[in-house]
Amino acid sequence: MAEHTHHTDQASTLRDMNHSNPTAPHPGRPATRVLSVTSGKGGVGKTAVVANLAILLARMEKRVLILDADLGLANIDVVFGLAPGYNLNHFFAGHQNLEAILVDGPEGIKILPAGSGMQRFTRLDSQQKMRLLDALESMNSDFDFVLIDTEAGISENVTYFNTAAQEILVVTTPDPTAITDAYALMKLLSTQHHEKRFSLIVNCIKSEEEALDVYRKLTMVANRYLDISIDYIGSIPRDRLMIDAIRKQQTLVQLFPDCRTSHAFKALAKTVAQEPQTIQPKGSIQFFWKRLLEFNAK
Repeated sequence: MAEHTHHTDQASTLRDMNHSNPTAPHPGRPATRVLSVTSGKGGVGKTAVVANLAILLARMEKRVLILDADLGLANIDVVFGLAPGYNLNHFFAGHQNLEAILVDGPEGIKILPAGSGMQRFTRLDSQQKMRLLDALESMNSDFDFVLIDTEAGISENVTYFNTAAQEILVVTTPDPTAITDAYALMKLLSTQHHEKRFSLIVNCIKSEEEALDVYRKLTMVANRYLDISIDYIGSIPRDRLMIDAIRKQQTLVQLFPDCRTSHAFKALAKTVAQEPQTIQPKGSIQFFWKRLLEFNAK
């Protein structure tokens, strides 16, 4: 117990070191929070983070939308065992509107699924990007959280969805290549797209100390070479039960709610739900920027 408290204190101190002063939340109804969940490298468990986080936020009575932004290799519908009739490829082709694509996921979650095995929309043009911005803005459903599951890497689509989100959650593992690629993604978003704030989730850890070591390494390099803030928001233990959950097309927190990793996801969801949001719009490219403008004007 003392060891757990020690690590919790360390994490809190590290968060405070890199936490700028966010704008205080408005006392009225919060604006929609749009979070991109992204990674510099595939295979780090990004989609599992999105799926489990969505379930837990929904259990907190948050209205959650998942946007599967891996437009060539869809994953979210597979994780939840869904077989949608339409996907975002139909929207970008002009065949369907977003409401027709929207599907019901478990526990009240709404999902905008992506397509699989098609290269056509792996690089959206400016018109397609604006259509998506406008269509999301005009959707009748109001959401507390929009979770964007980006593809891995540093493609144009990845940078677009990250810059259009309000908050960027970077998922990595202790693997040296994953750490290097996470840094490369933050460097690109910082130097070419002027992103200054990132939240870090370290997945597949053996111990909390291992996660904090990853955070220290990234922070040390970022402080030396980049003008960014990295906020450590949590870690997820390596767990064989995750493989069972994926095979059964359910989330870990649904199948094994009392396991150690589910408790780690619950702690992460609580942190995400309580994080002060930045309510200043970054610009017209941002999702729900009109609502943010209205929210800011109150």
